[in-house]
Amino acid sequence: MLYYLFEYLDKILDVPGTGVFQYITFRSALALMLSLLLSTIYGKRIIRFLQRQQVGETVRELGLAGQNEKAGTPTMGGLIIIFATLVPVVLFAKLHNIYIVLLIVTTLWMGIIGFIDDYIKIFKKDKEGLKGIFKVVGQVGLGLIVGTVLYFSPAVTVRTDTGKSDVFKVPTETVILPAPVEEKSTATTIPFFKNNEFDYAELLAWTGEGYEKWAWLIFIPVVIFIITAVSNGANLTDGIDGLAAGTSAVSVLALGIFTFVSGNIIFSNYLNIMYIPNSGEMTVFIAAFVGSLIGFLWYNSYPASVFMGDTGSLTIGGIIAVLAIAVRKEMLIPLLCGIFLVENLSVVLQVSYFKYTKKRFGEGRRIFLMSPLHHHYQKKGYHESKIVTRFWIVAIMLAILSIVTLKLR
Repeated sequence: MLYYLFEYLDKILDVPGTGVFQYITFRSALALMLSLLLSTIYGKRIIRFLQRQQVGETVRELGLAGQNEKAGTPTMGGLIIIFATLVPVVLFAKLHNIYIVLLIVTTLWMGIIGFIDDYIKIFKKDKEGLKGIFKVVGQVGLGLIVGTVLYFSPAVTVRTDTGKSDVFKVPTETVILPAPVEEKSTATTIPFFKNNEFDYAELLAWTGEGYEKWAWLIFIPVVIFIITAVSNGANLTDGIDGLAAGTSAVSVLALGIFTFVSGNIIFSNYLNIMYIPNSGEMTVFIAAFVGSLIGFLWYNSYPASVFMGDTGSLTIGGIIAVLAIAVRKEMLIPLLCGIFLVENLSVVLQVSYFKYTKKRFGEGRRIFLMSPLHHHYQKKGYHESKIVTRFWIVAIMLAILSIVTLKLR
C-alpha cells in the first residue's frame, strides 16, 4: 500500500525523494528489515499467546536424546512466519502484480491447511492430524490454481531472445530494431546445458500440428506435482530445532537472486537467460520471507522456544515451489532443495526396503537407524545442533552451485 502512496506523491504531487519507492532493491531492503523486526519483536508475543492457549507440542516416544524436554513447547509458530511475511509485502510490494498475488494466495492457502492439521493434533488430541488425503487435495487445489493462472493469464509472459539483443553494443549508425517479443510460453530452464530452454509443449509434438494449445495438459500436472512434493519435503525436514527454517532461508535467498536477474532486462541479457517481465517484483516478497525465516530462527534455534508446526512447514514448501515455477527454475529444485530431497528419499527408501524385506525374509530390515535422515544422525549420537549446522552448510553449498548455473553451462 505504501508503494501506491509514494507513487502518487512522486507522479502527481512531485514530492522530492518519493521516487525511490520505484526501485525494487529499496523496497526489498525495507521489507527485509521490517520482517526481521516483526518476527523478533512480535514473535515473542505470539509465542506467549500460544502458551496461554496451551498450544503445546505432543512428542511421540522415538527414543531420541533430549526428546522429552521438548514436550509442551508451543507449536503453530508458522504463524510468526506468515505474519512477518505478509505485512511487509502488503506495505511495499505491487499488489496488482500477478506473481505477488499468487504468492499471497499460496501463503494463505498452505498456511490454512497446516493450521487445520496442527489444530486437529493439539485440540482434537489426534496425533495423525489432518488426514493425508485432505492434505493432498489441498495441495492439488493450489497446484491447479497456480498452474492455471501461470498458463492462461495474459500477464504471465516470457522473452527468450535476450541473448540476441544489442543492449551492450555501441551503435555505429541509427538502426530501428524490432520490438522485443514477449509471449506466452511453457518454456523452462534445464540447468548445466548450453541451450538450456525446454518447452513442455514439445512433449506433445507427436500429436501433430497445433499441439501447443494442449500444453496445459503437461504443464498444470507438473505444477501440481512440484507443489505437492516440495511442501511435503519441507514438512519432513521440520524435525529438529532450526533445520527447516535455516535450510529454507538459504534456498529462498538463492531464488531471490534468480527472480531479480530474470526480471531485469539488462541482467537477463548479460547472462543470456530467459527474461520474465514483472517477475522481479517477487524479490520484495522473497526479502520479506527470508527476514521472517531468520527472525523465526531467533526462537526456533536450539533449544527451541517454539516449533513452526505444519502451519509453517507446508507454507514454506508451497512458497518455494511456486517461486521456482514462476521464475522457470523448477528443474533446479532437486539441487537447490537437496536437503528436502534427501529427507524425502530417506523415508521412501526406508519404508520400501522394510516392506520388501518383510515380504521376502519375514522380517523387516532398515537402511537407516531411523528416518527422516536427520533422525538417523541423532540415533548415531550426534547432537542436533551439530546436525543442523552441517545441514545448513550443505544447503549453502547447494545454493551456491545453483546460482553458478546462471553461467555454468
